[in-house]
Amino acid sequence: MGDQADVRGLDTANVSRWLREHLHTATGPFEFSLIAAGGSNLTYRVVDSTGAAYALRRPPEGTTLATAHDVDREWRIMSALDAASVVPVPPCLVRCDDVEVTGAPFYVMAFVDGTILRTSADASSFTTAEATNATESLVAGQVAFHTLDLEGVGLADLGRHDAYVERQLKRWKTQVERADARPVPLVHELHAKLSARVPPEQVQPGLAHGDYRFDNVVLAADRSLAAILDWELCTTGNPLADFAWSMQYWADPDDEFTWLADAPTQAGVFPRQAAVISQYGSTTGFDLSDYPYYEAFSWWKHACIVEGVYARRLRGSTGGMTQGPISDIADRVDTMLERAHSLVEALD
Repeated sequence: MGDQADVRGLDTANVSRWLREHLHTATGPFEFSLIAAGGSNLTYRVVDSTGAAYALRRPPEGTTLATAHDVDREWRIMSALDAASVVPVPPCLVRCDDVEVTGAPFYVMAFVDGTILRTSADASSFTTAEATNATESLVAGQVAFHTLDLEGVGLADLGRHDAYVERQLKRWKTQVERADARPVPLVHELHAKLSARVPPEQVQPGLAHGDYRFDNVVLAADRSLAAILDWELCTTGNPLADFAWSMQYWADPDDEFTWLADAPTQAGVFPRQAAVISQYGSTTGFDLSDYPYYEAFSWWKHACIVEGVYARRLRGSTGGMTQGPISDIADRVDTMLERAHSLVEALD
């Protein structure tokens, strides 16, 4: 087996030389394959001559300095969690800051084998008991990083500890305004209503993963949580807002409109969303009386994000999203804003 030609985003010859010098657990030559791409960090499977597998992460192609910083931030978070052994993450091995190697910084972690649920078909073989175990383990993982001693693991200075929702409201409204793709008055109307009703933060800030769901975790053979992936959006923030965001990816089989086109939880063997919310509340002891607000905020925020996708498609950038006409994206934004509006109105 010899070192292969370049794969997208990697100078494999240079990376192979670097790995030989710095990844002392591995033996070259290496094989590389891209296993995740799109708008976020790129992930590669790296296999050495003994068959040992590793995962390499680097920023997207054409990265900016700010995006490159996301890799450093992700490495810092995962290394701290790995060292503290309080939240399951892949063991972090080596980091390369030399952009001459392959055009961007990167890091290497152990490759955690297991199951990643992306669609309902991925969960088609799950029994009800396995789905329940996966659910309980998924929630337990989120509880672990939401209740983490940030000072104790060295992450207290990762970000601000206050006004998480207020900052998110400002950020995503600004993003829509800068995109300036079309008039979206409901974005501004809901921003004003949500800003006027932000609940007081009743729990201590924790790590807010930012995209916690089944397709960002690895499940072991017994369906328990083996590793949590994709920490690039992580910051310190309001655990209740982060949890509510995750729950919007938890689609029940009879939901008419869902964030994911085919959510794993629609397989029919998983607990209902309401039961998962109850489990989180009973496990943490947190007061969830403000959950309806965070649910409404999540729908508004997601609408703003998808509006950004719409704006990029208008400019000719697909960001890995090439399915369907552009008008479908705009329609999706409008539907999400209408859903957010109904949830905000129900707060009164």
